Amino acid sequence: LRFAPAIAKVRKILTAGTIGDLHDLEVRVTVYTPWHLWTFLEDAPRVEIVHHSVHYIDLLRSFLGNPKGVYARTLKHPHSPKLASTRSAIILDYGDSLRATITTNHGHNFGPQEQESYVKWEGTCGAIKVQLGALMDNPKGRPDTFLIAKTLEDEGEQWQHLPLAGSWFPDAFVSSMQSLIDFSTGVSPVLPTSVDDAYKTMAVVEAAYESNDHGGTSVRY
Repeated sequence: LRFAPAIAKVRKILTAGTIGDLHDLEVRVTVYTPWHLWTFLEDAPRVEIVHHSVHYIDLLRSFLGNPKGVYARTLKHPHSPKLASTRSAIILDYGDSLRATITTNHGHNFGPQEQESYVKWEGTCGAIKVQLGALMDNPKGRPDTFLIAKTLEDEGEQWQHLPLAGSWFPDAFVSSMQSLIDFSTGVSPVLPTSVDDAYKTMAVVEAAYESNDHGGTSVRY
């Protein structure tokens, strides 16, 4: 996901300082995913985080670096009783000034009208919201969209659509292979998809499952 065309566009805007200092990064997915098409998952002890939210954890790491900790809960859905989990709530801890959250619900089977699949970046003087259309109205999908808003003292927030070419699938695969070629030929000194980097993403995934197993802080009533 870190190589999707919309994400590359976000990186350029953040580097230019257009929306100021980043203080909030949110991923929200509320869709209906036809899990029954992947019957091998019925025997898997872990499903949602390791097979889906891993993409979002990796995405957040690519923007924010390694979190200090993670709080997570992953749950089953009554309409998918054979699966270990299809819904998750994940908070990545980056200190007191930066909020980073991932919320997923793959059991929203009420038609496409209220489905959501987006990543939102909020800065000190603007925001960006990218719709990831591939997961919506499954299996047809929708186009990706790109919105940007700047907070203006005299006009308030004004969201604008920016043109966007390509989508998560298949364009992200093209860019990830290009990064490998650039590294192998010496064009780039950094390989974003190195084993070391992927290992750190999986370390966060494992920490999320440990957090889920340990439960939250007990409330004293």
